[in-house]
Amino acid sequence: MSWRDGLQPVRMQRIALVAPVTELPAMLERVGEAAMVELEPPEVEATREAELRRRVIQATTRGPVGALAGWIPAPALPQLTDQLAPLGAAAVPLAPPRGTQPPTLLERQRRARAFDPLVQGYATVPYADVDPTLVAGLAYVVMFGMMFGDLGHGLLILAAAWLVRSGRFRRLAKIQRIWPFLAGAGVAAAGFGVLYGEFFGPTGLIPVVWLSPLEEPVPLLVAAVAVGALLLAGAYVLGTVNRVREGGWTYALYARSGIAGSLLFLALGMLAAGIYLAADILVVIGVALVSVAAVLAFVGLLAAAGGGAAGAVQAVVELFDLVVRVGSNLVSFARLAAFGLTHAALSA
Repeated sequence: MSWRDGLQPVRMQRIALVAPVTELPAMLERVGEAAMVELEPPEVEATREAELRRRVIQATTRGPVGALAGWIPAPALPQLTDQLAPLGAAAVPLAPPRGTQPPTLLERQRRARAFDPLVQGYATVPYADVDPTLVAGLAYVVMFGMMFGDLGHGLLILAAAWLVRSGRFRRLAKIQRIWPFLAGAGVAAAGFGVLYGEFFGPTGLIPVVWLSPLEEPVPLLVAAVAVGALLLAGAYVLGTVNRVREGGWTYALYARSGIAGSLLFLALGMLAAGIYLAADILVVIGVALVSVAAVLAFVGLLAAAGGGAAGAVQAVVELFDLVVRVGSNLVSFARLAAFGLTHAALSA
C-alpha cells in the first residue's frame, strides 16, 4: 500500500443484508464471523447471543424475507456475497441516505498505527477527511525532542522502545504497537540533545552544536514560537483541504479551520511582523487581510448560529474568541522552550 493510500479512508458501501426470516440468525452468525459489516444502528455492549437476538428483532420483514442495513468496505462486498449465497441470503448495494456519513475505516501503514492514540483521543477521523495521524505523530515527536532534548535520555528511550518491540515482557504487550512512537521520541530527544550539547544534562561531555538552553533562552523561545507557527500553518492547510472534501469550496471559504481561519492566521502573522520590523506596508496588508478574514469568518459563524439578532451576537462572540485563540495557540508553543529550559535546569 502506498503512503497516499494510507491517508485515505477505505471506500464504504451501504448494503442491505437480505435473507429468509428463518435464516436470519445463521446469516448474522456468518456476517459476524466475516467481521466485514458494521450494522445499523451500532452495536451495544451485550453478550453475543443477546446481540444476535436484538438484531433479529430489528430486522425489517416483508413476508418470508427479512433485511438489515449496514456498511461494508466496497472491495469486500463480492467476498461477503459468496459467503452468504449458501444460506439463500444476499448483500444488496444501497444508495447512502442523503447527509449520512459512512463509518470511517482506515487501513494505515504499520508506522502510522503507532500514533493512533494521539488522534483517537480527540475524535474519530471523519470519512471524507485526510487522515492526519502520521503528520500529528511526527509533530508530537518533534515537539517532544525540543522539550526533552538530551542525548543520554534519548538513548534510554530508544532502549525502552526496543524492549517494548521485543515482546519479552508480557506487561508491555498492550503497548507493543506504539514502539515506533517511542523510538521516534528517543531519536528526536537524542537529536536535540546533540544540538543543545546535553548528555545526561549540560555536563560538557559533548559540544553545543546549536545553543545551550540555560545560556540562550531567548533564541530558544523564538525558535519554539517559529516551530509552532510552522505546525499551525500546516494544520490550517490540512484543515482547508478537509473542509473542501467535506462540503466544497463554499463551505471551506467561511470555515474557522478553512480558508477564513487560514487567512486570519496569515494576516495576524503579517501584522505582527510589520509591527516588529516597523514595516508599514506589512501592517497595511495585515490590517486589510484581517478585515477580509473577519468578514468571511463572521458570515460562516452567523450561518452556523442560524442568523437573526441572537445569531449575530453569538457570531460576534465566537469571532472574538477565534481571533484570541489564533494568537494564544501560537504563543502557547513557547512551552516547548520552557520545558527545554526546565529540563536542562533540573538535569544540571
